[in-house]
Amino acid sequence: MEFKHKSVLLKESIEALQIKPDGIYVDGTLGGGGHSYEICRHLSDKGRLIGIDQDAAAIEAAKERLGEFGDKVTIIRSNYCNMVKELKSIGISSADGIILDLGVSSYQLDTAERGFTYREDAPLDMRMDQRQDMTAKDIVNGYSEMELYRIIRDYGEEKFAKNIAKHIVNARQQKEIETTGELIQIIKAAIPMKVRAVGGHPAKKTFQAIRIELNRELEVLRDSLDSMIDFLNDGGRICVITFHSLEDRIVKNNFRKNENPCICPREFPVCVCGRKSKGFVVTRKPIIPGEEELTYNKRAKSSKLRVFERRREEEES
Repeated sequence: MEFKHKSVLLKESIEALQIKPDGIYVDGTLGGGGHSYEICRHLSDKGRLIGIDQDAAAIEAAKERLGEFGDKVTIIRSNYCNMVKELKSIGISSADGIILDLGVSSYQLDTAERGFTYREDAPLDMRMDQRQDMTAKDIVNGYSEMELYRIIRDYGEEKFAKNIAKHIVNARQQKEIETTGELIQIIKAAIPMKVRAVGGHPAKKTFQAIRIELNRELEVLRDSLDSMIDFLNDGGRICVITFHSLEDRIVKNNFRKNENPCICPREFPVCVCGRKSKGFVVTRKPIIPGEEELTYNKRAKSSKLRVFERRREEEES
């Protein structure tokens, strides 16, 4: 199947990066290479783009799409949490810009056998990196009722989390839950019919929660932002596109902390903690898609772009 994915907030993120023709840029969630392609179009022969993705299908699609740019492009199969280590291993010590598009790709959603979608019956997988042993099936059948309740409540923000967790545990006592279709029926049975009749798909939030837990999405994001900001050159920018409130909150709070890291009590007349600002938040409010983009890409609906600019001189002053 062809790797299809419409890059969200493409124009806005490219503008926010303020690309230097001879700069070094990193796409930490390469996908099909949409954002990377536009970055490469702005680079001279001296510029460089490093694309990182953990999905083998994305890597192959990006290689084909970005092939015309030759040696200007380096593609690495890895998780973006390893970005700094991977870049240093190929002799890169800093970057002028970094972009992360945290959404699940259209390809992953539309390829039923990947197990991400609740719209088709398929094996319970949901791995973004298929080299990983653990799958969604292991979570659904192996987590305790309390653990299932926790992730569905916290990561899915599902108000029927407790009942869904209870129904999953009861169902798996009869037989192992193996497919997305089986899980969907269990979820539907746990949610009142009058609620199912209004709102979106009843399994959407639970599927999101299991995917986030399996791929450690929030943990990876939370643990990676500081090191990526530190890796930027003076004036370099990091652009992060999120798709739900949990991701957006992590990015917003991290950017604010890096702009104003002081932990001194408010009553102190001057800062004595010694923590220096690493730069400033460019986007006081997140950038969201315009009506035109939403007409041709409905999956952009919940996306938000936040941008932070590195300022090294503030550390050294």
